[in-house]
Order: sequence, then structure tokens, then C-alpha cells
Amino acid sequence: MAQRIIIATRESRLALWQAEHVRVLLAERFGADVQLLGMTTRGDQILDRALSKVGGKGLFVKELEAALEEGRADLAVHSLKDVPMDLPAGFTLAAVLQREDPRDAFVSRFASLAELPQGARVGTSSLRRVVQLKALRPDLQVEPLRGNLDTRLRKLDEGQYDAIVLAAAGLKRLGLAGRIRLLFEPEQMLPCAGQGALGLEVRSDADGLRRMLGSLGHAPTALAVEAERAVSRALGGSCSMPLAAFAQWNGDSLRLRVVLGHPERTDAALLRSEVAAVVATPDDARALGDRAAAALREQGASEYLAS
Repeated sequence: MAQRIIIATRESRLALWQAEHVRVLLAERFGADVQLLGMTTRGDQILDRALSKVGGKGLFVKELEAALEEGRADLAVHSLKDVPMDLPAGFTLAAVLQREDPRDAFVSRFASLAELPQGARVGTSSLRRVVQLKALRPDLQVEPLRGNLDTRLRKLDEGQYDAIVLAAAGLKRLGLAGRIRLLFEPEQMLPCAGQGALGLEVRSDADGLRRMLGSLGHAPTALAVEAERAVSRALGGSCSMPLAAFAQWNGDSLRLRVVLGHPERTDAALLRSEVAAVVATPDDARALGDRAAAALREQGASEYLAS
């Protein structure tokens, strides 16, 4: 008899695509009988305030974790960029899947950021994007933008914004790559930790399921995002910190670039660090992240973090 597995997922179109992607993998690889349990999280409900003011990205995962804890679901599928750096006791990431395009996408009726008129309105919910956009174009009016991907696109199409910045991965997964006018290269706008990767969360005591899901994981992605998440963890990271961290492979060596902005002064200089090392284990990846964080502190990151 096929093993029955229930996936807890948010109910946005993108979240359902991600859960369905994992469902198909489990069905094809193991013949599992997989069902989806759609849920609305607090992060989906609170759209009139910045996440940093109401509890952070953890608001997107708490209800899903409750379903796991209560036995109503067996695993939760997350966009890894929405997962807090430290999971609650009793939970673990069983696998990190191969990364989609990690870059940020410029979506607009204008062809590029450079073509936006003076003082144009650009929408984003990310402080990381705010500080990097202001570094590229100090004249822009960068305004809050919340809601799922379809809601954000609708607000753009209604003329509430001249442009919006979104994760390219979500657009590509939903077949909306045609909406992308420009992909920001990391040298222009560094992605956030885990962007483009999916994480599979389970209870720590679900040993059999952990082994099953582990076979779906992609080790290069897992090590890269481990290094990225280690930077945020070392700096006490939360969504109130304008922090970008992105790791890329060059053979056995992992190159990690980090950008930190000031959370209140968009005119403040961006702090940057770059480190590289041969990485073979999660401990190696975490050590690389710690080095990048230490380099930021040497540049005065403590003042930024205190704000």
C-alpha cells in the first residue's frame, strides 16, 4: 500500500505550485499517495504593515508548523527565503531542492531601471531591495508592496507603481517569465539568503520521512544556502535587517558575497564583504558565512545592526 503523505502549504498560486512540484516528485520517486493541505498564514492575512513590524518572515510558516506538530500534516514546503534562520525546537529541514534562478526581476512597462523617470514609484516589500535600489537610483520613490505574486502584478498593472521588483524564481515557476523586463545581476542587486530554493520542513522525530525527503535534496544548493543563512544568523538576522547574501560555486570553492544596508538611512553606504573557500560539509559552509559576517563587523556593521 502506498505511503500516505500530507503536505501543508500556503494557498497562494506560487505556494501551491511549489507543493504540487514536491507532490509529483514523491509520487514518481516513491509511489507515495500525497495530498495537499492548504492553509492561510498570518503573513498572508496582514497586508497593511511591513513584516518587520508584525513578527517577521516567521509569520509565513507558523501555521504550517502547527499542522506538523498536531499531526495534521507530515511536511511543509517553503520558499527558503521565508524561513527563519533558526527553526523552533522539534523541527528540521529534511531537504533543500535544487535552486531556481536566484536573481531579482525588474517588472515594468519601462524597459529597465535606467529608463524609469525621475522620482518613479517602485514597489517592493524587501528592505534589502530598498537599500540596493536607492544605491542605484537615489531619486526613486521606493514604496511598500505586500500581497502574493498575482496581487503585486495586479497593483502594477493598475498603475499604482511604475515598476516592481520580484524574485525571478516565482515568476518563472508560474510561467510568467514574459513579465520580466530585466534580470538584476548580483553585481547590481544581490539576492537574499535562500532565494530561489525550496526547503522541506518536517518534525525532527520523523526519521523515515526525513530519509525519504533527503534523497530529493540537492547538495550544492544546500551548502550554498547554508553559507548564506549563516551570515544572517551570525548577525542576528531578521526581516528588519537589509541584508543580502549570495553564494556561487566555482569548482569545489564557494564564493560568498554579502551586502548590508542601514535599516533607517537609505543614504548610508552599503557595507560589502566577499569570502571564498573550499566547502564540502555544512560546517564548512557555516564557517564561510561566519567569516563574511565578521568582515562586515570590521567595517562597522555593529552600528547598522544597533539601529
